[in-house]
Amino acid sequence: MKSKKTFFFLSVIFLALVFFLVYGGIKFTANLGKSAAQVTVEDAGKQLDKYYKNIAPKTETVAKGQVDLDPVDVASTLPDINKFPVTVNNTSDNFVEIFSSTEKSGTGVDGWLTETATEFNKANVMVGGKPASVKIRNIASGTAADFIRSGKVVPDAFTPSNELWGEMVKASGVKTQLVSKRLVGNVPGIVIAKAKYDALVAKYGSINVQTITDAIANNQLSMGYTDPFASSTGLNFLITALNAYDSANVLSDKAVQGFEKFQANVPFIASTTIQMRDAATSGALDGFVLEYQTYVNAPELKNGYVFTPFGVRHDSPLYALGDISQNKLDILKQFAAFVTQDKYAKTAKDKGFNGLDDYTSEMAPIEGKVLISAQKVWKEKKNSSKPITAVFVTDTSGSMSGAPLNRLKESLIKGQKYLGRDNSIGLISYSDNVTIKLPIAKYDLNQQSLFVGAVNSLQASGNTATFDGIIVALKMLQDQLAANPNIKPIIFVLSDGETNKGYSLNDIKGLIETYKIPIYTVGYNANIKALESISGINEAASINADTDDVVYKIGNLFNVQM
Repeated sequence: MKSKKTFFFLSVIFLALVFFLVYGGIKFTANLGKSAAQVTVEDAGKQLDKYYKNIAPKTETVAKGQVDLDPVDVASTLPDINKFPVTVNNTSDNFVEIFSSTEKSGTGVDGWLTETATEFNKANVMVGGKPASVKIRNIASGTAADFIRSGKVVPDAFTPSNELWGEMVKASGVKTQLVSKRLVGNVPGIVIAKAKYDALVAKYGSINVQTITDAIANNQLSMGYTDPFASSTGLNFLITALNAYDSANVLSDKAVQGFEKFQANVPFIASTTIQMRDAATSGALDGFVLEYQTYVNAPELKNGYVFTPFGVRHDSPLYALGDISQNKLDILKQFAAFVTQDKYAKTAKDKGFNGLDDYTSEMAPIEGKVLISAQKVWKEKKNSSKPITAVFVTDTSGSMSGAPLNRLKESLIKGQKYLGRDNSIGLISYSDNVTIKLPIAKYDLNQQSLFVGAVNSLQASGNTATFDGIIVALKMLQDQLAANPNIKPIIFVLSDGETNKGYSLNDIKGLIETYKIPIYTVGYNANIKALESISGINEAASINADTDDVVYKIGNLFNVQM
């Protein structure tokens, strides 16, 4: 009897062992020959499908909206000029106001002009028989150029980072007079991780813009740069890259075709320098663009990266603008002479300026109208090899009721003019549940009209299932990628940042990391930190929309990413 029981148990154990071996063999052979990444993506796909089925989003048919086909009115999107701080106030009625780029009119290492202009105002410089002074407003070069070119605010003078903005202001019809070609020395550069730099030197012999663009085009360098509509270094890099392909004509077919090949392998265009540096420090990029003055003030970069200068110098030229009086022009001349004294040149050196004075640009001067055309080429061609497919995820929970939702609608209605026609978009809303308001389709006039109608139909009520909305967007984009692997997917989340229903960030963080889809967030009356934690996963930007420049900010964001 005992032997029969023993035999029975041994048989059960044997059968169980056979089952597990067979099952394990099936599991093993199912993944045989697949990379860990492939297995991870497959697992993520199963998890995404499960979440999506649990959410069960509904699809809603929306009426078309009225499309405004007028060109973008930049002046109407710009905020009140007082949003940009005055870092030096005039100390007399006999003064000039100067718009100054931020790397020199801020504080600390970025406060050289702030401190020097303060000294000028204390020096009792006499012009026209009266004490003269200056008023310095801290404003990024691209934004300042938008104010000036649009005519919304034209100050007495403008000192951008480089001469390119001055040429564009001149080309827009604003009268300009060059008072000083240089207030303080600076140089833009490409900062490359040392190990990658050494590898490129071994392959190409030397590092310059031509070898860098070749390396990027050949997929040997992962590099990012900043928005050429807003960033001095980004604009400089764009024109330098075009010049590398055809120095005789940066707008020629040869130059544009070369740029397209190069751009096809650029993984990252940042809206801001901070966003780009975050991507670099995360290890996502081998290199990025930066001014030398910033580079030398960042020990973590100096120790691990090599700086290679490029393009026109960033020597902070000073321009008088409009029909300026002779008296004000004399103040500007006195100011330019004052700040370039040896004493202040030394102060500038201490803050990282005047460090590469031997560097000379090899590019011929570029006219403003050519620069404006180059920006248009960039907008048209930057995504030509991989068209963008974007899903807008809009928060319509009760906490968005009133001003936040109205601002969200305004942001999208006005911002949609910046969306490229070769791209595809969709829109969903979420509160307690998720609704697909607009399935993904190419952004032609019909889709634009449906997009406007979908935005206008948004109404606020209920709880906030933010991550359910993101899951639905991920699923929509994965379906698009299955049909066309050549697209570049993006998600925009417009929300107050609070989540009180559905899945959590912890539930879906692995999915976001696996699919590597950037999620740009825009916060309305928001928990900005919560939104930043979403955007930070794949080095995307986060915008605080609780300001009067939200449409301008979103326009810039869409201009870069779409």
